[in-house]
Amino acid sequence: MRNESATQLITELSAPGRRAAIFPKADIPATQLDDLIPSQHRASSPPALPELAEGDVVRHFVNLSTKNMSVDTHFYPLGSCTMKYNPKRHERLASLPGLVDLHPYKQEDSIQGMLQILFECQQILGEIAGLPSVSLQPAAGAHGEFTALLVASAYFRDRGENRTKVLFPNSAHGTNPASAALAGFDCIQLNSGVDGLVDLEELKAHVDDKTAVFMITNPNTLGLFETDIGKVADILHEAGALLYIDGANMNAIMGRTRPGDFGGDMMHYNVHKTFTGPHGAGGPGSGPIAVRDYLADYLPGPVVSKTTDENGEPYYSLTTPPKTIGRIRSFFGNVSILLRGYCYLRTLGAEGVKAAADNAVLNANYLMARLKNAFDVPHGKLCMHEFVASASRIVKERGISAMDIAKRLLDKGFHAPTVYFPLVVSEAMMIEPTETESKETLDAFVDALITILEEEPETVKAAPWTTPVSRPDEVQAARKPILTAPEEQTTS
Repeated sequence: MRNESATQLITELSAPGRRAAIFPKADIPATQLDDLIPSQHRASSPPALPELAEGDVVRHFVNLSTKNMSVDTHFYPLGSCTMKYNPKRHERLASLPGLVDLHPYKQEDSIQGMLQILFECQQILGEIAGLPSVSLQPAAGAHGEFTALLVASAYFRDRGENRTKVLFPNSAHGTNPASAALAGFDCIQLNSGVDGLVDLEELKAHVDDKTAVFMITNPNTLGLFETDIGKVADILHEAGALLYIDGANMNAIMGRTRPGDFGGDMMHYNVHKTFTGPHGAGGPGSGPIAVRDYLADYLPGPVVSKTTDENGEPYYSLTTPPKTIGRIRSFFGNVSILLRGYCYLRTLGAEGVKAAADNAVLNANYLMARLKNAFDVPHGKLCMHEFVASASRIVKERGISAMDIAKRLLDKGFHAPTVYFPLVVSEAMMIEPTETESKETLDAFVDALITILEEEPETVKAAPWTTPVSRPDEVQAARKPILTAPEEQTTS
């Protein structure tokens, strides 16, 4: 039975005269409003704010929160945007007095503890990347891409080279060409090989003296490790170009192999994907970048440096690289998220980082093994941390699409995986379990998917049945969201 109940808007709960607090009568002389705010700067009528008691407000928002799916409440098999569980220990540590209360304009000598943490964070990220020079400033993964491309642009400009092209495979994250275009480059998309990996001949055909950067995710968006990545790097380097590694899938290889060791010249991290920084509703984010030593002079400033004071004690300071591209974010970056990532890395240590990657790969391969008979898996021998299944055969046999399956999963208590990406797989379902999920959770997810395939197509195609809203027009909802109560809506 479809759930027809819908949560009321807070404006619908409003009743004139209700208040969360009643203030005493003012005990100071009254002042004419015109003396405080001239009439030309005042609205003609008060804003139509809802009037409610405190209990009404609290219950409204708490009840809304229970309708949300999150990493704290559900399994997130999300695919292209890893959603790792956020350990509560890291939340507590990042909220300690002396960390959360620091003002970014304080003098360096009064924030030595924080600067030490940020310096060590730079060192650890550089070690994991195999790229020694790090900037913590970028505010998100795509911002990190953009920043690194600005660094590449400054590097080539400084060398007197007019390189205008950025190449990327057709399985790339959409932010790759967007970042390149925003940085002023021409974007060239390359076709992948039939094996889902970079086609070396296709790459050679497009690399020339105008090529600045080749952007690649490794493991790629099909969940496959690019086995020819060393040859890819050689092709780029022989042409004088740079190899950029999109760090979106570092959760599969951290501690096991390093982008700098297999030829990468620059990369970004997604702290929420790899180091458990919380990430939802579009933020907060953090996208540190790591680059080779000869690119360090172009990094955005400031970076944290370590010296010694007159007593021989360590002293941390903020320094600006000599050929910097300039500041790309206020202050030092999104410190609150960096702190959580730092706590995660210090908690795990080197062996724990490897174990996290190993378990992420193990979980993904277990899921793939259990599902490969129910769905087609175009590149299904072995995967890294994720794999891409296809519902194409299900569409032909039962008329059920990847989107239908994803919607029906909501009724089963599971968040949907990423669907229809990457575009190189028809009816794609990108599934990524991360390392923290138990075998019981993975088995329950598989059982839910198999149950859906056994249900009547009409039931699945009309799902979800248990949510307040079932199948909105998603394009219309994004472009013209309804933000008012029905009686307040107007037509245009």
